[in-house]
Amino acid sequence: MTKRPTDSKTEQAEMAGARPDAAGRTRRSPNLLFLMSDQQRADTVTQGGPCLTPNLQALARSGADLRRCYAPNPICSPTRASLFTGLLPHAHGMTDVTHAVPPTRADLAPDVEFWTSNLKDAGYHLGYFGKWHVERSDELERFGFDEYEVDLRLTGVASHDGFLDPRVEIEQPGYQTFLLAGVADTPATETREAQLVDRGLEYLRSRANEEAPWALFVSTEAPHDPYVVPRELYQRYDAAATELPASRNDEMGDKPNVYRRIARAWEQLDDEQFRQAITCYHAACSGIDDQFGRLLSALEESGQLADTVIVFTSDHGDYLGAHGLFLKGVAPFEEAYKVPLLISGPGIEPGTVIEEPVSLLDLGRTLLTLLLGDDFGGHGRDLSERVRGGPPLPEPQAFAEFHGQRLNYTQRIVWRGHHKYVFNGFDDDELYDLQRDPHELVNLANDPGSQDVLREMAVAMWRVAKDTGDDTLAKAEYGMFRFAPLGPWAAE
Repeated sequence: MTKRPTDSKTEQAEMAGARPDAAGRTRRSPNLLFLMSDQQRADTVTQGGPCLTPNLQALARSGADLRRCYAPNPICSPTRASLFTGLLPHAHGMTDVTHAVPPTRADLAPDVEFWTSNLKDAGYHLGYFGKWHVERSDELERFGFDEYEVDLRLTGVASHDGFLDPRVEIEQPGYQTFLLAGVADTPATETREAQLVDRGLEYLRSRANEEAPWALFVSTEAPHDPYVVPRELYQRYDAAATELPASRNDEMGDKPNVYRRIARAWEQLDDEQFRQAITCYHAACSGIDDQFGRLLSALEESGQLADTVIVFTSDHGDYLGAHGLFLKGVAPFEEAYKVPLLISGPGIEPGTVIEEPVSLLDLGRTLLTLLLGDDFGGHGRDLSERVRGGPPLPEPQAFAEFHGQRLNYTQRIVWRGHHKYVFNGFDDDELYDLQRDPHELVNLANDPGSQDVLREMAVAMWRVAKDTGDDTLAKAEYGMFRFAPLGPWAAE
């Protein structure tokens, strides 16, 4: 689907965003380059880590690297809607992915505000290219966008046609074969990501000499499964040397049984196939890095780099072999929830590393402050002072909720300090000490010595539920629902 710009150059000039600087002088607001991938883990941009992403690692050094950013949900549509609204999924209504369930199960609530509309009202010209998956209409002008393409019928690796070697897939009686990963001989220049970035470059060139500030969003589908990659990217790695996750053989005996049921699908894969799949995923991330590097280079060559706020993030992660799992879903492990968040640009202190937990919910308020000096509502926090090199956040906390993916589940997750609490409405709860147990091998929820922490985390959950209007949970006091460590009135 394509929407072309309708405002004239004169109208753009009249609307051009401007704000006073510290001396009271009016200046043009910064541009925004917002780069987003799908299903990319935070550790793929770790400095010197196993994933080869030099452009994104350089971007992290040039600004703020928020190393404990959590998605408010582990699947696409709920998190993407949360990112643009600043609301938890129960509040915006998109609690499952758009293609998986009917609107009666998940649909964007009417009159929900997107922070992109604030940019449009301030005179920005907005472009969006790539995967949307935020709501069902695909009519992005409703949310402030002037030009967009979200139904990109592109050729290349993403079609998964032809011979793949190696390939990793699972077969089970009564199910179709599921392709997880593969290597193709298609050139990297013909991938969806390359063609998508070509479109983004066209947009950058078209806006280079315009008066109005611009906001460009480029959203790739990679490295979302199946991880099918060009051979030239795969060969950057030695698959045989790829390390397996420390939790690869976690039997999950102290965790909800549904996690073990899900893991059975992957038991047919041996360690070599695990390594091949992980390598394909890393190669897909390298391909994203190459393509986003083209956009960053073009921005610098055009002379606009110094006046552009740059964001890189993803909507959620991937287990990638952790706990014997792949993909994402009800198992609430760090690999599925922790995503990269890099913010660079004018006023942002280079080399800022933020270790306290933050959320993608925080992006709307943070960006509107950085770009316009304005605030935005929702459930997130304003991190602008923190990314400018300010002091650590008081009482750092992140929160997520999961309502299921086709199949219904009820989960709420709280991160406070180095502890993580998972309220499960379908089985026993979970509590992890991420400092002592970063791979989440030991569930402390039934540990007698951890009950005080468990109750403190449950109180934190009830406070968020009450503060955000999550009444389905906060008002569940019927006799059938009284199995949390403490009830909602403990938060009073």
